[in-house]
Amino acid sequence: MVVSDAIGSEARFDAVLVGAGIMSSTLALLLHELEPEMRILIIERLGAPALESSAAINNSGTGHAANCEFNYTPLKPDGSLEISQALAINSAFERSLELWASLTELGKISPASFLHSLPHMSFVSSETNIALLRQRYMNLSVRNAFQDMEWSEDEEEIKEWMPLIMNARDSGQKVAATRVARGTDIDFGALTIAYLNELQLSGAVELRLSTEVISISRSNDKSWRLSLAGTKGEYFVETPFVFLGAGGGALSLLQKSGIPESKSYGGFPVSGQWLVCNDPSLTKMHNAKVYGKSAVGAPPMSVPHLDTRWIKGKRSLLFGPFAGFNTKFLKNGSRFDFFRTIKLSNAFPMIQAGFKNFDLINYLLGQLQLDHSARMNALKEFFPQANSDDWTLSIAGQRVQIIKMTKDGGMLKLGTEVVASSDGSLAALLGASPGASTAVSIMLEVLQSCWLEKMSTDIWQKRLKKLLPSFGKDLISDESLLDQLRHRSDSLLGLR
Repeated sequence: MVVSDAIGSEARFDAVLVGAGIMSSTLALLLHELEPEMRILIIERLGAPALESSAAINNSGTGHAANCEFNYTPLKPDGSLEISQALAINSAFERSLELWASLTELGKISPASFLHSLPHMSFVSSETNIALLRQRYMNLSVRNAFQDMEWSEDEEEIKEWMPLIMNARDSGQKVAATRVARGTDIDFGALTIAYLNELQLSGAVELRLSTEVISISRSNDKSWRLSLAGTKGEYFVETPFVFLGAGGGALSLLQKSGIPESKSYGGFPVSGQWLVCNDPSLTKMHNAKVYGKSAVGAPPMSVPHLDTRWIKGKRSLLFGPFAGFNTKFLKNGSRFDFFRTIKLSNAFPMIQAGFKNFDLINYLLGQLQLDHSARMNALKEFFPQANSDDWTLSIAGQRVQIIKMTKDGGMLKLGTEVVASSDGSLAALLGASPGASTAVSIMLEVLQSCWLEKMSTDIWQKRLKKLLPSFGKDLISDESLLDQLRHRSDSLLGLR
């Protein structure tokens, strides 16, 4: 990979993207495809791209399509199931597959380097959770997006689906599972590298590593002036557009920009941990991502799952996540990160959000007290024969949940959110899951917010539809279009 560290007293770019992860690389790719002459600079504070949230070991690797995750189908107060989020996430993931299929067709990426076909399953064992899973299955399977979802309460059939989980389980214990064969495991770090390699070949995109943003301010002509510190000292660049896609670091950078929209936000950091097994005799027995149901009162982020993963080409098993807490906003950050983002404008909303989320605080306190034995006991709920010697603890990525001031006071938001200045000259992405899986849809939102005039031109529309043939159409309501899109994506990406 070619990396530039060129220093000039002043340099001007058409767009500066902060953070060399899946979000910035996706936006850079879209901008380059839409405007090949655009000069784009990507800045990364670490010595290589995709080392933070996008790195394979730092996330679940699930191609989130709401196939198996209970938190995307919450219960309403009346006992019915809310499925709108599941439909939206499924549609957004199809958009990602659509782009990857187009880039594969154009010879710009190879899906084998980052994508594996892998069934997605939900698994439960109590009467209450079986009833909930059945309700989820009944609500989703009638929709075209989930028509291939399978249901089973048959012990032998479920054993065929997930032998590692069912072996040595008490015979006669009531269990239930759903399966969607068309699931995926994705190495978002490898995908980021594939994007950046392709972009740098064009000569229009420059990547500067070991470079940190010191300040962001308006220049006299309404452009943004960024003070950067690199390996050769401090210098400035100017640009009419800035994107802050720096994972947990995006909030502090957004605050540095001083835009009014930044004053409504705070952040709450949560770290993650996985139990990892690399024993080939076990990894070959499990070929799925299997999600369970979180405990009563636990937050959505605590959903336990046992996953097959491919990390740097090596097959592993991961179980978790187990949460931790420290005040860093990035895995490679500072313990002062959290405190530096507390301002007069967001302190009260953050306190309000704390009072409203005692369940999260209690959950984190409990997680902090877990030792290896306790984590193994949680794993044995999934895999009764798990041997402690086969599993080691791995530290995952750091996530910063959004705290936002709303009409109802400070609220903790567990999704992702694009924050843009009123003039569209600066945008930031805050929040966590299901970010990476839906990066294409999120970056299209950035383009609609910040490049609206260009997005309405015939040339951009034509180029977008070359990359995304279904662009502008509703995949949720148009069943025929979804079927056509899936057939195309599956064929080009080698799924199923």
